[in-house]
Amino acid sequence: MQLNYIFMLFLGWKVFFHPFYISLTEIRYNPENQSLEIAQKIFWDDLEVALADAYKTKVDFLNPISQEALEDMVKFYLLEKNEIMVNGQKISLDYLGFEIEEEAVWFYMEALKVPVPQIVQIRNEALIEQFEGQQNIVNFYKEQKPKSLILYKGKEIGTLNF
Repeated sequence: MQLNYIFMLFLGWKVFFHPFYISLTEIRYNPENQSLEIAQKIFWDDLEVALADAYKTKVDFLNPISQEALEDMVKFYLLEKNEIMVNGQKISLDYLGFEIEEEAVWFYMEALKVPVPQIVQIRNEALIEQFEGQQNIVNFYKEQKPKSLILYKGKEIGTLNF
């Protein structure tokens, strides 16, 4: 998908110049389990700023004072900043954990007992308060080809029709 290419291009530029503030969220509908499988990639240094603002404490992803406290902060933050509605019904998200990948972190969430998506409304406000140019790219896979959104300050919510 072209948005994935754009994300990789921005990733390369961010490492050297850091002028872009983006995240990538991949949401896959699993018809067998009737679930949503969610992976959200965020640059850890940007998230440290957001968590420090939210919790009024220094945050260090690579060397946390308490791994459990870091997990709790991340869980609360992500569940507060992300919301998905399927066919007009708010879906309950469960936070599963994260893994660090170079300059970014993959966060994993899931939602169970999800009806077949016809209309999906997604809210993603991650990092928008901290970074004026923050863009949150969302790819939603119902089948093989995704439908995509770019969310940002003033447009934190988008709708996809299947």
